[in-house]
Amino acid sequence: MPTINFSNPQFKDKTVYAVAGSHTETVLKIAKENKIPVQFECEDGECGSCVIRVTNVDQQKSPMGYHLTEKEKTVLRELGKLSKDDLEALIVNDLPSEWRLACQFIPRDEDILVEY
Repeated sequence: MPTINFSNPQFKDKTVYAVAGSHTETVLKIAKENKIPVQFECEDGECGSCVIRVTNVDQQKSPMGYHLTEKEKTVLRELGKLSKDDLEALIVNDLPSEWRLACQFIPRDEDILVEY
């Protein structure tokens, strides 16, 4: 069962368990269920208010979460979190981005750190 470590300098860090293999449990949904104050507005990947930074707890592995959705690519570019070159490198190297939208990111079976 993967763990998600939520970290924010303004709040106490909290670790929760996620359901491995779920295709509907976004980080935002998990945060809301566990009363973790991740900011959000639209919950649909349009506004970018729920931007998070995701890293693998095991520093030797890169994040394995699902790749960026088209909405995420657009919003993260608009927020300045990803450049066109960054996006191209992610595609060429077949890696997910560390910058994600909590309402779109579905964790896989791995322990991750979510900074919000």
